[in-house]
Amino acid sequence: MTSLSFLLFFGVLGLSLWASWRVKAVYAKYSQVPASSGMTGAETAARILAASGIYDVQIYEGNQPMGDHYDPLNKRLILSSQNFRGTSTAALGVAAHECGHAVQHKMAYAPLNWRMAAVGMTTFASQVVFWLPLVGMFTGILSRYTGLMIMAVAWGIIMLFNLVTLPVEFDASARAKRILGQMGFIRGSGEAAAVNNVLNAAALTYVAAFVMSLAYLLFFLLPLLGGRRN
Repeated sequence: MTSLSFLLFFGVLGLSLWASWRVKAVYAKYSQVPASSGMTGAETAARILAASGIYDVQIYEGNQPMGDHYDPLNKRLILSSQNFRGTSTAALGVAAHECGHAVQHKMAYAPLNWRMAAVGMTTFASQVVFWLPLVGMFTGILSRYTGLMIMAVAWGIIMLFNLVTLPVEFDASARAKRILGQMGFIRGSGEAAAVNNVLNAAALTYVAAFVMSLAYLLFFLLPLLGGRRN
């Protein structure tokens, strides 16, 4: 493994760890800052969905910390207990962000549809990049060229999925920031800044995921291109 490979590996690993630490630290800070509206995340989500004309999405309390998400297949909005019951600016920001995905689904937002369509293929690609190195290491049934080609294709799929995820997440956050102010769930510049900080920190994790997948794509692709030139 070359020095460039080591730099690439530890660089993207460091970026991923930093983004994860950053979102947890920012969330922990603003989960202690109450929103003046006194609304819980669940109440906020219910009102946003109703105001958006969405009545077929159920809101559930999840038991996984930071496991908040919108499930478009089953039309369920899952909020972790801290955000479901919490009245902090962080809880309202996360709840509104997930509602943003429900609004995207209702309006057939193209990047969300692309991401939904690519879930199955991306899941398969993720299994490939996990198992293929182990299979190649212990069996030796694949040539170096074939292994690099398969890994490059798989990481290319993951990279494209992460690329499409960026506008989906950025748009949901923009909707959340706008609607929280319009509906009076957050008031004043201090609460608005708190929500901005929480959602902007969360966005870093998606940027880091994209950069990581792009880096690994290049890691496996460049030796193939170099081999052709030679």
